[in-house]
Amino acid sequence: MFEKFSQFLIPIAGKLNNNRYLQVIRDAFMLAFPLTIFGSIVVVLTNLPFLNKFLSDEFIASFQSSFGIASQATMGIMSVFVVFGIGYYLSKSYEVEAVFGGVIALASFLILTPFMIETDAGAVTNVIPLDRLGAKGMFLGMITAFLAGEIYRRAVQKDLTIKMPAGVPPAVAKSFAALFPALITLTIFLFINVLVTQAFNTNLHDFIYDVIQAPLVGLGGGLIPTLIAVFVIQLLWFFGLHGQIIINSVMDPIWNTLALENYDKFVQGGELPNIVTKSFMDVFTVGMGGTGMTLAVIVAILVFMRSKQMKQVAKLGAGPGIFNVNEPIIFGLPIVMNPMIIVPWILAPMIVTAVTYFAFATGIVPKTTGVTVPWTVPIGISGYLATNSLMGSLLQIVNFFIVFAIWFPFLKIIDGVNIKKEKEELNKAS
Repeated sequence: MFEKFSQFLIPIAGKLNNNRYLQVIRDAFMLAFPLTIFGSIVVVLTNLPFLNKFLSDEFIASFQSSFGIASQATMGIMSVFVVFGIGYYLSKSYEVEAVFGGVIALASFLILTPFMIETDAGAVTNVIPLDRLGAKGMFLGMITAFLAGEIYRRAVQKDLTIKMPAGVPPAVAKSFAALFPALITLTIFLFINVLVTQAFNTNLHDFIYDVIQAPLVGLGGGLIPTLIAVFVIQLLWFFGLHGQIIINSVMDPIWNTLALENYDKFVQGGELPNIVTKSFMDVFTVGMGGTGMTLAVIVAILVFMRSKQMKQVAKLGAGPGIFNVNEPIIFGLPIVMNPMIIVPWILAPMIVTAVTYFAFATGIVPKTTGVTVPWTVPIGISGYLATNSLMGSLLQIVNFFIVFAIWFPFLKIIDGVNIKKEKEELNKAS
């Protein structure tokens, strides 16, 4: 049964994993990763819950105001980095000059962005609303970047370029080569913006947000779609395919947008709107010992199992497992293509995801603040950083014991089988 299912699943997963556009999205978000980490660190430091115990309110307000620019210049304008990254990596995948693909995509996005803010006193012109460069502009930015990148590379590949003599410096030659493709691409987006703003009296930011982004993000932030994503991730890993890379390429734009919305509300002091975010997935699923939350499995083997084979694998996986790297367990236990393990492997993460969701939904644990927490941060620490509360750490510990309880009976069965095999091999050797 597993063999037949793998023959059906593996080709589909392979096509998703090798899809040009999904790879570009993944690489573009990774381009923004170090910047959002920096912004997240500053947000955590300026919003530590115990600051008001020994600092005055005036000092805290001044402290947050002075250092807040760090998060605004990174997380607050994340769409800028993603748009440039998509244009860059898409052009690179077509083997055309990548940096021009990036800047043309960014310029196309800015052409579609209204340089105006509506206030109670009237419209303020010649300014860019920060939310247009953050969560609210994410989907328009991605769509624009892909379209601009495709138009640019097609113009280049059709040789609509200016070729300079051999003696011209490379930087100058490349600029002239990108001139006509840039003019064509930016002119198209300029006419699109004129058409939308003049004929329909709106802008593409609001249209895309209302028609596409808001419904899609609302759907992707629900419990059922999240459980489906976790199920598929675990299933792909069971067949030896990297579930995170495949599924996150599809879901990361939604989860990152949800995280940015929480971040905007957090820095403003408002109520956090979203339960499922990128930090929700990274901290309360992967951040529990890697995919499948196998840190509890390692502890259960080391403390309660007697099989030498299992203990050796657990010892090898303990160090990396603390930092949420669990390939030694996945391939050493093994988990891949092991029918004795498929039930806890899939069931435990789904139950923990549901428990975490309801803990946030009921207010027992504060929602994630939208800060980016590296998935390699150990359990306990990552929960605190993601929620700005010790309750986040406590929830991780509760989830740890849930995984432990689900896995334990299956590990005992496997342990008994391995002990029997080890005794038989020892008897044969003697």
